[in-house]
Amino acid sequence: MAKSFRMKPPMGEDNGWWWQEAAEGRLAIQRCTQCQTLRHPPRPACGKCHSLEWDHLSASGRGTLCSFTIMHHPQFPGFDYPLIIILVDLEEGTRFTSQLINCAPEDVEFGMAVEMVMHEDPDGFRLPMFQPATGAAS
Repeated sequence: MAKSFRMKPPMGEDNGWWWQEAAEGRLAIQRCTQCQTLRHPPRPACGKCHSLEWDHLSASGRGTLCSFTIMHHPQFPGFDYPLIIILVDLEEGTRFTSQLINCAPEDVEFGMAVEMVMHEDPDGFRLPMFQPATGAAS
C-alpha cells in the first residue's frame, strides 16, 4: 500500500510568501522593518511595536536545539513515527519549531548543533526540517 502524503498547512495572505520561500529552498524569517524584531511563524503585526511593516531574511539554517519531544501518537498519514519535534534557537536570534531527522530518539541532546535540510515529499511539497550538524561542536 502506498504511503499517504502529509497534510498540507493552510496557506493564506499572511503566510503564503513563507511557503513560496520554502518551495524555493529557503528558510525565511519575517522581520519588522520598524524595530527589526524577528518573528516566526509569520503574522501581520509585530508583537513588540505593533507595526504592520515587514520584510524577511533568509536564515542560515544553523542553530541549537533548545527543547524537544518524541511524538508517538496520534499518528497522522504521511509521517514515519516516532517523530522528534524540536524547538531550535536559530543563529539569527529567533526560535523555530520543526522536526529532527537523521537522528535516533536516544541520540537527541539539549544544546546540540543542528542544521536545516529541505525535505521534499513525493508530491513536491517542501518543508524545512533539521538534522544534527555535520562537523560542528555542540
